[in-house]
Amino acid sequence: MFQGILITKDEGVYRAQLQTIDDAVLPEGDVTVAVEWSTLNYKDGLAITGKSPVVRRFPMIPGIDFAGTVTASSHQAWKPGDKVVLNGWGVGETHCGGLAEVARVRGEWLVPLPAAFSARQAMAIGTAGYTAMLCVLALEKHGIKPVDGEILVTGANGGVGSVAVALLAKLGYTVVASTGRPAEADHLRALGAASVIERAELATPGKPLGKERWAGVVDTVGSHTLANACATTKYRGAVAACGLAGGMDFPASVAPFILRGVTLYGIDSVMAPLPVRQEAWARLARDLDIARLGAITTEIGLADAVRVGGELLEGKVRGRVVVKVAG
Repeated sequence: MFQGILITKDEGVYRAQLQTIDDAVLPEGDVTVAVEWSTLNYKDGLAITGKSPVVRRFPMIPGIDFAGTVTASSHQAWKPGDKVVLNGWGVGETHCGGLAEVARVRGEWLVPLPAAFSARQAMAIGTAGYTAMLCVLALEKHGIKPVDGEILVTGANGGVGSVAVALLAKLGYTVVASTGRPAEADHLRALGAASVIERAELATPGKPLGKERWAGVVDTVGSHTLANACATTKYRGAVAACGLAGGMDFPASVAPFILRGVTLYGIDSVMAPLPVRQEAWARLARDLDIARLGAITTEIGLADAVRVGGELLEGKVRGRVVVKVAG
């Protein structure tokens, strides 16, 4: 028996609550982990509130991330005492996740906790920071350099956006942060943003092509914001799309792609293969300013996870939220 958040759906009634969970709830897996820290992402908020069909089976422990210590393993790569991190792989959706004291998963889903980070710091990064790094890698591999011009980051006050701003600024890029919370402009500048624009500039229907401005874009919003970002990206620039906070639709034209040679990269963090994950975490260990990470991180306990999950969807949460699971 252990403590955790459990989502149930009985006779159409959807509930997420902290409770004592029987070990029998855990699915099959060859590695058992004592979870020390987890986190809340946008997808976790959707799962906890039931506002989107994220959870595919019940009962379910939410939490698409965790960091902790292996307690039992029949997988050749892991032994008791190993420190590990997990991001994605359907955990918290189809396989019980990290918002509980115990997780049982497949060994190939785990990566070693980087020596540069504590378990808490790894969860302050979490899937949001790992996804942000995947976006930065896509722009780099496209050949975009700091001298090429401004990089737009949309949804900049969110988890992915905040880390993307900090990463890009440390790497020398000129970052323009787009946010629906202009009162947070000073916070975004402290992360490294050179300037801040309001979400409304991008969030309404725009022209198929606009004035060229962005050398590259990290988009966490989707919908009109993504369409307008593509329409205003410079010739042969690139856009890394990783989120849908503004909607799943993409009301755009082919004009940016066939007239300006703009490239749209889809960033998937859930099923990314191990070498990609290892590269992203290695770069995070090298390029992420831990002090700036601390400035965008709020700590809560398991008992607060359901409430804060709802607040996250309402846009009331800045940056990253880490959940202390152990103790």
